Amino acid sequence: MNKGLREFRGAVHADASIADRVLCSVIGFGEEPKVMHGLYLAGEVAELPPPGPCAGTNFGPVFTCLRSAIEEDFRLLDAHRVRVHRPLVFFLSDGQPTDPVTWPAAFSSLCDPAWVRRPRVVAFGVGDADEEALGRIGTFRTYLSRDGVRLGTALIASVMHVLSTSGPPPGRTLS
Repeated sequence: MNKGLREFRGAVHADASIADRVLCSVIGFGEEPKVMHGLYLAGEVAELPPPGPCAGTNFGPVFTCLRSAIEEDFRLLDAHRVRVHRPLVFFLSDGQPTDPVTWPAAFSSLCDPAWVRRPRVVAFGVGDADEEALGRIGTFRTYLSRDGVRLGTALIASVMHVLSTSGPPPGRTLS
């Protein structure tokens, strides 16, 4: 993860046209989600601590947490009169969901077409990731590291695609 974030920061620093247009945060998850890094300019995302042991990988709570975080981020940015594109979520998993019956409902709420702030979701699998689950989660794109795709490359390619296809920003716009 940290290697991928370093590649992403390098690409952001190399392209001044996106350096001040992309905000990002990091939410880690296992049994429970945890905000690891709040909303910052993409080039300022810090290294993450190594993951600790956990008993499972619950997808549902992280999707619920993401929906709340997106609502809060929009409120914060609206208060500063910053217009934003529809968010992009980069979902990284290295295993099987331990809540296979309940996560789909939480994911449906996150990606509900009636919710104007619903994110585009890029799914990225490493190690023993559940390819079928990631295929359901990746509403925008799905990548697997075993196919030779590097995390940083997938992240910057996804961000650049969204920025290049979202139309010209009306004023100061962040993603």
